[in-house]
Amino acid sequence: MQLIDGKKIAADIRAEIAREVEEMKTRGLKTPHLAAVLVGHDGASETYVAGKVKSCGEVGFKSTLIRYEDDVTEARLLQTVHDLNNDTDIDGFIVQLPLPAHISEQKVIEAIDPRKDVDGFHPVNLGRMVLGLPAFVSATPAGIIELIKRYNIPTSGKSCVVVGRSNIVGKPISILMSQKADPGDATVTLCHSRTRNLDEIIRSSDIIIAALGKPQFITAGMVKEGAVVIDVGITRVKSDQTKSGFKLLGDVKFDEVAPKCSYITPVPGGVGLMTVVSLLKNTLKAAKREIFP
Repeated sequence: MQLIDGKKIAADIRAEIAREVEEMKTRGLKTPHLAAVLVGHDGASETYVAGKVKSCGEVGFKSTLIRYEDDVTEARLLQTVHDLNNDTDIDGFIVQLPLPAHISEQKVIEAIDPRKDVDGFHPVNLGRMVLGLPAFVSATPAGIIELIKRYNIPTSGKSCVVVGRSNIVGKPISILMSQKADPGDATVTLCHSRTRNLDEIIRSSDIIIAALGKPQFITAGMVKEGAVVIDVGITRVKSDQTKSGFKLLGDVKFDEVAPKCSYITPVPGGVGLMTVVSLLKNTLKAAKREIFP
């Protein structure tokens, strides 16, 4: 069993981005600039956005954080999106989800200029990804592909099951894994809460991507010997064994599943760490006009 070390790969990618940014500055080119809009005080969102701002500093990006209380109007938020779309100094921006119930997330996502949509949520970027065209791919699926690539894990002709059909992870990664690419060329089954014989499908798969948000759902009896397991889930649960009073669990029961695997991602320390660096990579692409010249 080999552990897929998301911490190491994320650090490698940050170093690569930092070198490229330094070269850009040496050549007198514009410093990449990422903005984030945060509404309210959701704990997970606060942590995630703080990590993005910190990472921007580490790689030499400029960053801007725009904060609103959770009673901000939808119209005000949409105006902010419009302003960011037209700010020539900002290469890419994100509106951190989830948003308060009175604001339409889809309306906000569709208001973002696809050329600055470094989260990869806009229908234009999703459509381009489906067609195999250059696109901003959403951060978590892009991070998964990067881990598979850097560990030289074969995917061509392999059976792959994706458990979870969210627009942010499940659907995009199922498409990426099936595309004519490397990594890719897998035969993909997308499973969800209505799937019959789920255990059998998972047990017959060479590659398992768990993204359903149910802690320790996948157990050893559901995994065949030599499988590759990518655990996307991250759930905070109370624990009297940690100083913080909680611990993070993935969708996979790691201790019993890991011995059966050829490769497996831990939680924490796996896919989650790749999400922010994928966002940085998208921002660099936006600054270089790689996706939309």
